[in-house]
Amino acid sequence: MGDMPDHVGHRARLRSRLLDDPGGLADYELIEYLLALAIPRRDTKPLAKALLREFGSVAQVVSADPDSLRRIDGLGDTGIAALKIAQATSLRLLKDEFRDKPLLSSWDALLDWLRADMGPIDIERVRVLYLNSRNMLIRDELASEGSIDQSAIYVREVIKRALELGASAIILVHNHPSGSPEPSRQDIAITKDIASAAAKLGIALHDHIVIGGSDYRSFRAMGLL
Repeated sequence: MGDMPDHVGHRARLRSRLLDDPGGLADYELIEYLLALAIPRRDTKPLAKALLREFGSVAQVVSADPDSLRRIDGLGDTGIAALKIAQATSLRLLKDEFRDKPLLSSWDALLDWLRADMGPIDIERVRVLYLNSRNMLIRDELASEGSIDQSAIYVREVIKRALELGASAIILVHNHPSGSPEPSRQDIAITKDIASAAAKLGIALHDHIVIGGSDYRSFRAMGLL
């Protein structure tokens, strides 16, 4: 038998380091080993470094949309799926910190999850968190993609869904791909419309959170609600 390829021995050393100290691997090594599990017959270090050069960080790599990832030479759907498993697992761990607790008493954990989930993406998304009478999360739904549309239909859809779910309160969340979390005039206008419509039906709008990169703004904290 011939000698093993260099990357096989390197991978074994990475595995040993990972088991001894999970936090000790460099960013490219984390991605390298993750991809190695999906692409076992290939040296994945160059691919890991190419991903970090293109997207900037581990969080941005695993959060990138599949079409953007496919543009990286040598990365196919199997490797992309491995990255998406890492993203889904990290988000699930963060969400578990507040899943069965009142959100208003788990605010920091909620913000950690929202920043991880929405901060790296490059398209504007609007989500609505629906809460029960104990302020526990009963549903988290994507309401729209693209710029916030100040329309009566959008407001009606949010309120209609709250009534269908029996929600007592809602929290609006959206991201600014520009990286600045400062609310726009359109953000403020649509928030006032939803707050007014919800209040008429006894539904509270607890907050509207705008995520910009790793930063955020809370309408409640800013005195806008």
